[in-house]
Amino acid sequence: MRVLVVNAGSSSVKLALLDGERVVEERSVDPGDATEALAALVGEGADAVGHRVVHGGQRFTGATLVDDDVVAALERLRELAPLHQGPALESLRQAREALPDVPQVACFDTAFHSTIPPAASTYAIPARWREEFGVHKYGFHGLAHRWASRRAAELVGRPVGELRTVVAHLGSGASLCAVDRGRSVDTTMGHTPAAGLVMGSRGGDLDPAVPTYLIGRGVAPDEVDEGLNRSGGLTALAGTSDMREVVARAASGDGDAALALDVWAHRARGLIAAMVAALGGLDVLAFSGGVGEHQPRLRARLVDGLGFLGLAVDPDRNGAADGDAVVGAEGAAAATVVVHAREDLVIAEEVRQLLG
Repeated sequence: MRVLVVNAGSSSVKLALLDGERVVEERSVDPGDATEALAALVGEGADAVGHRVVHGGQRFTGATLVDDDVVAALERLRELAPLHQGPALESLRQAREALPDVPQVACFDTAFHSTIPPAASTYAIPARWREEFGVHKYGFHGLAHRWASRRAAELVGRPVGELRTVVAHLGSGASLCAVDRGRSVDTTMGHTPAAGLVMGSRGGDLDPAVPTYLIGRGVAPDEVDEGLNRSGGLTALAGTSDMREVVARAASGDGDAALALDVWAHRARGLIAAMVAALGGLDVLAFSGGVGEHQPRLRARLVDGLGFLGLAVDPDRNGAADGDAVVGAEGAAAATVVVHAREDLVIAEEVRQLLG
């Protein structure tokens, strides 16, 4: 079965046609050109389309064949992932119109985290908020975390079912996941993707009283939402969401960029330690995502502050890593690896399993 994988972002749509694990063709197109690109790739022999959907809520805990009822349910979750749910729904609409006879399957970033135990997923808030409004830790980047934890096990030569792994998926959007023998048991994102780490345009964890304080001081709710989701994070501290630019400016003596890196690293180290606490120990730390894969100095900066967890990097291995690689120092109690993010392989696998 050839599967066309659709990964819709806020500014582009990534398409990949997979035959098994082999990428037949891949493209990144403007959202307005997605319909034509979808039709062209299906013409090359796609049997099904798998869509990455960020938020599945409490209803969708596995890959799901898309129909009108599913689309309506996903529309109701739009406000919980404002940067991602809308583009995914638009790609679904385009694909269903362009390819009415091809099965469409939604694969959810939240699904991998459905195994998080109640102690970690339940917020200490009024019961009505939890029961009527579904306020709950869902977690995100699940497709990437699932792949990275499995690939990390292969890199260290041990079964994933034996390992306590922290996956650090670091990019413009970023989250950590505690993976206990292949199952997610905690993560840093929460009810929405705005929680946890400092990200490109999201500030991550925040005193929950701050939004109501700001609204009480006359700041409009829309402005608060803008600050939490689109103009926070590195953008707020350094004026750009591009970590490459932040790193270069910090190296040249820019004080704002240096502070942004300090805040980013402080938050990341603390939350990695929290994930290790959820696991009761650590066997592997796996870096993934654009920053995790391509910023060796930042990997070293995080690991150098986590030696008490048994972590250490080998400077030569770390500096030379290109793609999947072991970068930890020989003799370290816990391994450190880099894993190239491959959500497309997980999506294709889930589509094949669902459709048989």
